[in-house]
Amino acid sequence: MMTIRISAAAPLDLLGGLTPEQFMRNYWQRKPLLVRSTRVALTALPSRAQLFALAARDDVESRLVACTPRGRWTLHHGPFARGSLPPLTEARWTLLVQGVDLHDDGAHALLREFRFLPDARVDDVMISWASLRGGVGPHVDSYDVFLLQTHGRRRWRVAKQRDVSLDDRAPLKILRRFAPTAEYVLEPGDLLYLPPGWAHEGVALDDDCMTCSIGMRAPQRGALAAEIVQRLAETAADAGLYRDAGQPATATPAAIPRPLAAFAAEAVRRLVTQRGAVARSLGEVLSEPKAHVWFRKNPAPRRLGPVALDRQTRMLYDSEHVFINGEAVPARGRDGDLLRKLADERALDARSVRGASQAVKLLLAEWISAGWIQDHARRSSGGSTTRDQDAPLRGAPAGG
Repeated sequence: MMTIRISAAAPLDLLGGLTPEQFMRNYWQRKPLLVRSTRVALTALPSRAQLFALAARDDVESRLVACTPRGRWTLHHGPFARGSLPPLTEARWTLLVQGVDLHDDGAHALLREFRFLPDARVDDVMISWASLRGGVGPHVDSYDVFLLQTHGRRRWRVAKQRDVSLDDRAPLKILRRFAPTAEYVLEPGDLLYLPPGWAHEGVALDDDCMTCSIGMRAPQRGALAAEIVQRLAETAADAGLYRDAGQPATATPAAIPRPLAAFAAEAVRRLVTQRGAVARSLGEVLSEPKAHVWFRKNPAPRRLGPVALDRQTRMLYDSEHVFINGEAVPARGRDGDLLRKLADERALDARSVRGASQAVKLLLAEWISAGWIQDHARRSSGGSTTRDQDAPLRGAPAGG
C-alpha cells in the first residue's frame, strides 16, 4: 500500500528537476515545458495488447481515428473487437482509450505522480496507440495536458495562435489552419506539458507509437453552475407554492406576470444563499465518478485492517465535509482529520484504523461493502484476518 508524498519544495525528475512550486509559478497555464528522460516506470504501463483489450470492453471509452493520404478524416467510437481494428501495418490510424487509470494499476500509479496538483483538477490518463504517421490532427485543448511518450517516437508541433476556427468537413475538432512555431520529437520517457489554448499536433514517427495524455479537468462556468443548482434544488427544504391572490384579469395572457418572475428569482436566491449549501454541492459535483464507472460490491467486513481507496474512487474535502463519489459526509474533530488523511493519502494503515472512532470504522465498513475502498488485510490474506492487526467492528452488518 504505497503512498506517494510530494513535497512542493523538492525537485522532481518528472518536472526536469523543477520543484512543484517552481513549475506552478513559472509554467502552469503560462507556457509549455519539455522534459527529457523522466524516470517514470514505463514498463508498469499497459502494453499494446492490454490497451487493445481495454478498447474491446463496453465499460471503457475508446475512439478510432484515421486519416487517408488525401487528408480525409474518419472517427469511430468503441468498443472495438480486436478483429475490427485496422492491421498494425496500415499507416495513419490511432486508437485512443480514455480513463485507463480507472482500470489499470500502472496507469493509476502514473496519475498519482501528479498529485502536486489538486485532485479536483486532475481528470484521467488517456493512452493512444498509433501506427506510422498516425495522429488526430492539429487541435486546441481547453485544459492543461501532460504528454508522456511511452513507446516509439512522436513529433509534436505547437503554436500559440489566435485563429482557432475548425475544419467543418472533419468529424472531430481539427483546426482549419495551423501555423506551428516549435517542434519537438519525443522519445520514451520524454514529457511535454502544454497549457490550455496551445494548438498542437502529434504524429507518430514509428509504426508502434504509444503516448499517455494526463489531462486536467476544467469545469465550464455555466455547466458547473447548472450542476450545483440542480443538486441544491433536489435537496431544497422550501416547498412553498406561488400564490397570486391579487392577480387581476389580463388582456395579454401570454405575458409572464412580474410577480411570478420575482418569485422565481427569489427561489434561486434562496437556493444559493443557504449557509454552506453551494460549497457542499460543489464537493459532491467534483467528486462524482464518471457515468460509466461502477463498483464491485463486497461482503461487509467483521474486522478492519489497512484500507485504501479503490482506484475509481474520487475523494475530496473542505473545512466542513469530506466528499466521496458524489456524497458528502460531515467531518469535524479527530474523525474529520482521519478522513481527510484518507483523502490526501488515499490509504490508512492498520494503526490509523485501530485508532478510529466506532463511527468512522462503521463508515469504512460501509464503503468497503460499496466497493469504494479496499480492505488490504482481507485481500492480501485471501479473506482471512489476524486479531493483532485488525480493528473489530461492533455493530457492523453480517457479511454475506
